[in-house]
Amino acid sequence: MNRVYVCNCFGVTEEQVKKHADGGACTPRQIASACKAGTDCGSCVRRIQALLGRGACPRRELVEQGVPALTAVVPEFAPVLDDAA
Repeated sequence: MNRVYVCNCFGVTEEQVKKHADGGACTPRQIASACKAGTDCGSCVRRIQALLGRGACPRRELVEQGVPALTAVVPEFAPVLDDAA
């Protein structure tokens, strides 16, 4: 598989940005919080904006439902707890 890097400073790929976006990150700042992309030299911020586009934002939908967006966990990205612990 050919990796396309968005952020060379932190080695973040397009695929990673898209996964974070699918998980609810709607802005470059939210992507930065998730994986640090865009927080060093900043040259990747415009590419991140382009990847995010203007599509639907799951977190925005949560806010409209009254759920705090920054604390909401998107089910497919919820932590897996080990019962053996």
